[in-house]
Amino acid sequence: MLSNHIQNGIETARLVWSRLPNSEEAEAEEELFARRSNGGAGVESLDYEVIENYAYREEQALRGKLWLWYYVCLKWLFALLIGIGTGLAAVFINLAVENFSGWKYAATFSIIQHSYFAGFLVYIIFNLGLVISSVFIVTHFAPAAAGSGIPEIKGYLNGVDTHGILLFRTLIGKIFGSIGSVGGGLALGKEGPLVHTGACIASLLGQGGSTKYHLSSRWLRIFESDRDRRDLVTCGCAAGVAAAFRAPVGGVLFALEEVTSWWRSQLMWRVFFTSAVVAVVVRSAMSWCKSGKCGHFGSGGFIIWDISGGQEDYSFQELLPMAIIGVIGGLLGALFNQLTLYITNWRRKYLHKKGNRVKIIEVCLISLITSVISFGLPLFRKCSPCPNSEVNPGIECPRPPGTDGNFVNFYCSDDKEYNDLATIFFNTQDDAIRNLFSAKTFHEYSAQSLLTFLVMFYSLAVVTFGTAVPAGQFVPGIMIGSTYGRLVGMFVVKFYKKLNVEEGTYALLGAASFLGGSMRMTVSLCVIMVEITNNLKLLPLIMLVLLISKAVGDFFNNGLYEEQAQLRGIPLLESRSKQYMRTMTAKEACKNQKVVYFSRIVKVADIVSILRSNKHNGFPVVDHGQNGETLVIGLILRSHLLVLLQSKVDFQNSPFPCDIRGISNRHNFSDFVKPVSSKGVSIEEIHLTEEELELYLDLAPFLNPSPYIVPEDMSLAKVYNLFRQLGLRHIFVVPRASRVIGLITRKDLLIEENDDSAIMELQSTSI
Repeated sequence: MLSNHIQNGIETARLVWSRLPNSEEAEAEEELFARRSNGGAGVESLDYEVIENYAYREEQALRGKLWLWYYVCLKWLFALLIGIGTGLAAVFINLAVENFSGWKYAATFSIIQHSYFAGFLVYIIFNLGLVISSVFIVTHFAPAAAGSGIPEIKGYLNGVDTHGILLFRTLIGKIFGSIGSVGGGLALGKEGPLVHTGACIASLLGQGGSTKYHLSSRWLRIFESDRDRRDLVTCGCAAGVAAAFRAPVGGVLFALEEVTSWWRSQLMWRVFFTSAVVAVVVRSAMSWCKSGKCGHFGSGGFIIWDISGGQEDYSFQELLPMAIIGVIGGLLGALFNQLTLYITNWRRKYLHKKGNRVKIIEVCLISLITSVISFGLPLFRKCSPCPNSEVNPGIECPRPPGTDGNFVNFYCSDDKEYNDLATIFFNTQDDAIRNLFSAKTFHEYSAQSLLTFLVMFYSLAVVTFGTAVPAGQFVPGIMIGSTYGRLVGMFVVKFYKKLNVEEGTYALLGAASFLGGSMRMTVSLCVIMVEITNNLKLLPLIMLVLLISKAVGDFFNNGLYEEQAQLRGIPLLESRSKQYMRTMTAKEACKNQKVVYFSRIVKVADIVSILRSNKHNGFPVVDHGQNGETLVIGLILRSHLLVLLQSKVDFQNSPFPCDIRGISNRHNFSDFVKPVSSKGVSIEEIHLTEEELELYLDLAPFLNPSPYIVPEDMSLAKVYNLFRQLGLRHIFVVPRASRVIGLITRKDLLIEENDDSAIMELQSTSI
């Protein structure tokens, strides 16, 4: 029996391994992903509207209260699992990044005691090896794992499906690719990829796992609509931010403000619960790691830059330099968005079209340049004497080689000296930000070192963004902002000559201003900055610089994620319609369209011909009434037609209506659910004989009999608001109705379930 179990395990492993994509499959998927990212070709909308066809209504009628309880409990269970999964993924990524970085710096500092050149080579090889592993995973395994993933997830929650962004392989590529790119010292962060990671975990749970890799369960596969999956992905996005910053409330607000386009109170409860679970998981992991069981993972692991011991109060005179920080953040953030847009556009047009080899070479060159700059520039800086230990008893200067903290002794002639530029470069980004935010560290950094680091890191961040590795911009943005913020703080200390001014406070405000000027977030970013710094007294100042930086940035261009979504061809519907839509009607918007429709009873050959001749995803279905007039009876989706053509069980010989009561024996609602982890069926994959093409198909049981309809003279602005707020995919434009059969008011919608329908009289006016 044991040998049988072992043999079954080996066969399962072989099957899973055989389904792993090879380089040819990855290249084909990369071509598809790139094609869909250029001009939006192939991007498909999601069906957030419930298709109330006969199969759906019959299935709903069979579901009782027990099923409803199971459905609700499973939603809360999934919220719990999303929180646990995202928290564990964040713990794993942070553990790996901290340990790889710790080994790298420990080995480098150990070798430079004997030879700086040998240490330089070890430093380059370490970074290059990690970065190559990251870009290899992305180019050969998971093309959709490149970048932060937030524009694609924002598009998904807005109603746009980009193929590949929520696959199991994308999740694996995102996790391991982030470890390589961040651990390799590139000017990017892991926070954006964590948002994408949480969304992937939520999507995989929503579809019951991955069927391709045999990691699925039919008991979990009850969320069969895009609407339910959208809610789960929203929970995953909030969990990613909560795990990245240890900011559960900030995660909820990030999902509400930045990514989702549709919100309700029940979803708020589940998102809040998911973020709370993430906070518990991360806190438990940190408590466990404090015992020294996590290697180099120490205080630099998860982001928490506690500056509660810093500046307690601020004066009216400081508001002017703080406002200047907001203006600088808006200008530099807008410039960053524009530069990354130009470079990414050029990279997509000319560089990435040449294949994966060029992508790998590009990332390796950027890694070499980053390593040379971060190792070479501190060699040209003059070391500074350590602060007096009697005046500052809590300061350890210099710090032990290869450990996190301030005051790095690098290329110094005296043991009691430190290199301020190496203190920023020779740290993980989390530790470097902690050093820049640190209080009671006057004159630790010189203005020349901060300015040098600002110019170099800003340039590296612009060039690195858009390469074929998982990349986030939260932490690099905080690095850039905290650098010029500390510069302004140094001038304030020198100009006002006030002892209670902390340079670290201005570094925090600079970080908030750059993120506000680049990403254009306000409420969520403000709460995240307060949570990660543990200082509520700075809330009014953070609000001030965020408002100024966002206003300045909006004057020049859109936010970073909106710009990148537009570059990738993701057609986002913003919260407000354009001004010109107020003077246009629905008829004018679709005047050049040729309506392609089906009759209720249609020949199979006609369906195949229409599906091959155009790419529409929805078709009106018409029928003839008693008076011979043509009536629109519903909407049929392309995906549903493909399912019917592939199954062939509904084909009939006669061109007459079928008996819809037998539909439940041949189909259930899950047959028409679009798979998340695959491209679905295409018309080219369906093969029919000549005899089958001559048969007929009755579309009435499978169409949506109640699509949304607007009159032709409705303003396009009202159509836009209806389309976006309801998450629609199609709206019918029809002539002005000839008669009214009733008028629904608020009172008609407040019917209790146990009211007698025979006694209840609708307050509607019949004409």
